[in-house]
Amino acid sequence: MKILVVRYRFIGDMVLMIPFLRNLRYKYPNAQIDMLVAPNSGEVISNCPYVNNFIFFDTTRKHKYENGVGKQKSFLHYVKLLRKEKYNKTYVLKRSLSSAVLVFLAGIPERIGFNTEHRGIFLTKKVKYDTNKHESICALDLLEADNIQIKDTFLENWTDPKSDYKVNKIFEFYNILQNQKKVIVHAAASNPYKTWNIDYFAQIIEYLSNEKNAQVFFLGAKIDKSIYENIKYNSVLKIKPINLCGELTIQESLAFIKATDLLIGNDSGNLHMASSVNTPVIGIYGPMPFEKWKALGDKNILFKSEVSCAPCSLKKKCKNNKACLNSISPSLIKQAVDKFF
Repeated sequence: MKILVVRYRFIGDMVLMIPFLRNLRYKYPNAQIDMLVAPNSGEVISNCPYVNNFIFFDTTRKHKYENGVGKQKSFLHYVKLLRKEKYNKTYVLKRSLSSAVLVFLAGIPERIGFNTEHRGIFLTKKVKYDTNKHESICALDLLEADNIQIKDTFLENWTDPKSDYKVNKIFEFYNILQNQKKVIVHAAASNPYKTWNIDYFAQIIEYLSNEKNAQVFFLGAKIDKSIYENIKYNSVLKIKPINLCGELTIQESLAFIKATDLLIGNDSGNLHMASSVNTPVIGIYGPMPFEKWKALGDKNILFKSEVSCAPCSLKKKCKNNKACLNSISPSLIKQAVDKFF
């Protein structure tokens, strides 16, 4: 049995697919399970033991966090590649029309996917996409529709020894003591309308540094580096934050998050990465449906606004100056920090 799982694009989405992959492996312990992923986001689960091979789908680099190696490939290139593999079955977790067309043209006999974007004609089993369910549970709906029992739903993730070693070397380089409180603050997001007020973040960083004696770290893409440099420049801090934006791979970032005590940030893939390695999260949620995208885990403290215009799912331009986010005060986040330190 050869099975293809199709899910490419965002990092958080990839992390939330882990329960799906685990339950699929329960059902098919000896099958070849391959996964079509984006070069960047796929790396976050590159050590997943439930997948035999990762195929990197690199046709576009429009998103600011997307990157690949070498020349981009065409859609037709992947049609031919998948056709040669002769898969028996595919689960199309990506909800786009193009992803369903891809597996149809690749000639995969069984094609199970969500009935979205009028693509049902290209699927052999169409499943309703429930916008009210958490995204990780939605993925499991595809397995249940294929008569596969769901045994568990917890998150997990895996780092490699090389990445863990690099993190330890970073701590040594900056003279970070083992008992030092280590906090990641993530003020960026894939969409600017998901970001909390930068001045509020500055207040939290000052509180962590000056009142809690915590070492703050910034992680992210190189494009995010200037955001945090501005915070450092305009703040009076007893312990200067360490800006590692653009210096770590996705796998190294996952290992770094695992080695810290707390992550505070916007609704983004970083929150799901933290939850997957059992690092507590203080999450700040705004325009996206909270129950669908919240970071999973008993240790997390998550904040969402109750303003009438939220959630809007970013389907229209915000006319209320991000009221859903800006109504969450720094004092609430400080109170949450107090519960950890």
